[in-house]
Amino acid sequence: MTGAAAIPDPRRMRVGLCTDQNLPWPMLVERWRLYERLGFDSVWDCDHFNQPSRPTGPFYEGWTLLAALAARTERIRIGVLVSCNSFRHPALLAHEAMTVDHVSNGRLELGLGAGWFVPEHEQFGLGFPPPGELVGRLHEAVQIVDALLRHGFASFAGRYYRLKDAHLRPGPIQKPRPPLTLGAHRTRMLRICAEFADRWNSFGTVEEMRERNRILDEHCAALGRDPRSISRSFYGWASKMAEQGLPDPWASVGAFEDVVGRYAEVGINEFIIDQPRPEQLAVLERVAGDVIPKLHERSGA
Repeated sequence: MTGAAAIPDPRRMRVGLCTDQNLPWPMLVERWRLYERLGFDSVWDCDHFNQPSRPTGPFYEGWTLLAALAARTERIRIGVLVSCNSFRHPALLAHEAMTVDHVSNGRLELGLGAGWFVPEHEQFGLGFPPPGELVGRLHEAVQIVDALLRHGFASFAGRYYRLKDAHLRPGPIQKPRPPLTLGAHRTRMLRICAEFADRWNSFGTVEEMRERNRILDEHCAALGRDPRSISRSFYGWASKMAEQGLPDPWASVGAFEDVVGRYAEVGINEFIIDQPRPEQLAVLERVAGDVIPKLHERSGA
């Protein structure tokens, strides 16, 4: 391997892909390598016990799969969009992130969210707290993950988590830590983003993303943080996009440019879109060859 990958500039336009881990292992490797060869900026998997839209089908675990795929790719940035905080202790997540950062030679994007899909919590006997507690737990978890990855040690006495002289060795390759992506839709979560996130990720209509973007800017101003230091990332969740009256971005190059253009107008500079169906791969290749280089050039990437 060559030296560790450079941490992306948060102001530059980027395009990534999200892949549900329901394909056979050889095909997943083939797809991730294809996306890397085509020049996409990032590729992500998900964090669920079962696929929410097809709960009886096959579905690999997100972090172990990410480690395996990290070893089979070389340049593309990788992550889980996003880790569910109610699934694991934040200190375990920090250790998983450190490990994958080493396996990938410094290409990890660390994603974290509060948790949302109630059925899988019920199926596997995991408590699903009310919204206020979910946000409180996430706030504490982010502080723990941030401290362990930045400093290699942490003591913490919170309402939900406690650490006493906990340490993490070795530290991550990326310094001060792998970039942190927080999934957030409402104001309390956006406040946590303003304090800790390198990337804010959300999904929704153009107007919803515009309003959340504005709220995040306000939180940054209240904290004295430059809002331009946080990348603004849209998750193009295929089924939700259809519900919102948006075109399928993989239907044609024009459809892809339409979706990107609408959200770019409200401040979005990164697009992480569900991978296309097999019959749409030709459109994906045209987007990679014709559109993404222009987006990079416009934003100075």
